[in-house]
Amino acid sequence: MSGFLVINPRSGQGTNAEELRDEAGQLGIDARILSPNEDPAELAREAPDGPIGVAGGDGSLAAVAEIALERDAPFVVVPFGTFNHFARDLGLDRDDPVAALRAFSGRETRVDIARVNDRLFLNNVSLGLYARLVHEQEDGEPFARLKAIGMLIRRPRGLGVTVDGDPAHARVLVVSNNAYELDVLSIGERERLDEGALHLYVAHGWLPTSWEERSGQEFVVEARSGHLRAAIDGERETLETPLRFRIEPAALRVLLPENR
Repeated sequence: MSGFLVINPRSGQGTNAEELRDEAGQLGIDARILSPNEDPAELAREAPDGPIGVAGGDGSLAAVAEIALERDAPFVVVPFGTFNHFARDLGLDRDDPVAALRAFSGRETRVDIARVNDRLFLNNVSLGLYARLVHEQEDGEPFARLKAIGMLIRRPRGLGVTVDGDPAHARVLVVSNNAYELDVLSIGERERLDEGALHLYVAHGWLPTSWEERSGQEFVVEARSGHLRAAIDGERETLETPLRFRIEPAALRVLLPENR
């Protein structure tokens, strides 16, 4: 078994970074632990030819996946973050990062990636202050749902956006890489990662009770303010508009353990 693994120690829970590095080394994997202020993408650029993996949260995954795409190299996901949504939707055991190391000698599949203004994302982009809380519902803090409702009450105005030129009187807007199972205050799971489509979800009303959904290859979101608060795979950002979303079907080569 061979390959190169970037370990983000700031993401780790349970297994510590040194233990994971040692386990990887025993399998012949060159594992590097990120130092403070080191960029995971820059470290991944040091990888020799072959599979490139990352042990970290969803934000770290996206950065290293970009390097794998540039090289057309197989990508390995080791769940090591807080939520690990992408690892979950790949069918990996989020509580067993060591088992995920077997993917370096596993089987290959291809999955879709998406972009917002050319920035890669693997899961979704949620827009607005409330939408950041929505992103965290499934595994978040105990009172996140109540905080989300309270935020809606305190901030009754919509996002002030258009989608492909049409006004969207939205309180919440999420664009995802493939379809999610949703209720209004939580983002669930995806049944597949190779559908080849973006899904846009809009929640309307003073206290939203349902989602309006549409799918497509591209979406353009504009805002009167010229910028929007967002969470990109859980990473908080402020983005200048227009936001141009697009899907890249079957772009990413992913290795999975043979028993997955």
